[in-house]
Amino acid sequence: MQYTYHKEAGAETITIEAELHKYLFKVRRHSIEDDLYFRNLKDKNIYRYKVQNIDRKKTMLMLISQEEKSIEPKKELHIGWCKIDPKSIEKVIASLNELGVTKITFINCEYSQGRYSINFEKLEKILINSSQQSGRSSIIELDESSSLETFLEKNPNSYIFNFSENLIDESKNEIDTIIIGCEGGFSSNEVINFDSDKIVGINSNLILRSETGVITLASKLLV
Repeated sequence: MQYTYHKEAGAETITIEAELHKYLFKVRRHSIEDDLYFRNLKDKNIYRYKVQNIDRKKTMLMLISQEEKSIEPKKELHIGWCKIDPKSIEKVIASLNELGVTKITFINCEYSQGRYSINFEKLEKILINSSQQSGRSSIIELDESSSLETFLEKNPNSYIFNFSENLIDESKNEIDTIIIGCEGGFSSNEVINFDSDKIVGINSNLILRSETGVITLASKLLV
């Protein structure tokens, strides 16, 4: 791990307990006087702590130094994602975090079967672990929208990822917000909200699953 997340990182002393205590001092086998690095994911600082004492259930660390060190993607990308099965989202969201996606808004679209409920707490845990591994100094911001129309009211310059001869590569530098459909894509009522130049596709005849498509988008637009 590049650092460890602790919500109180930055305080003069922090206490490590429960699963994190087990991981750092039984799995990673850190000991007295070791230096450990933490972030709170609220600011851009990385904090260096020294282990002061260790017992069976908790450990106290003392702040030694701090440094402003922002590790972020060079471009911002907001993805509007029509809701799909949360299990499929959980499988790919760490990769989207590592690619540098700035924000994901989950949208109730017409083909979002069952009106899936998103477990934001579970996704945030996955994202925190992803950033600890990759070194990213933030995590993807998560949001929710009741409909595509509502999303477009707040993000009027959005592009849509659909079947189109307008290849996404040609609009790469212009896109900072893009919407991807769920299984089945978009309804005709949803597509008419977009001018033809705002509908972009890729050079492929294959039909992508939503989770494959979102990885493709992030890769093409950020890497």
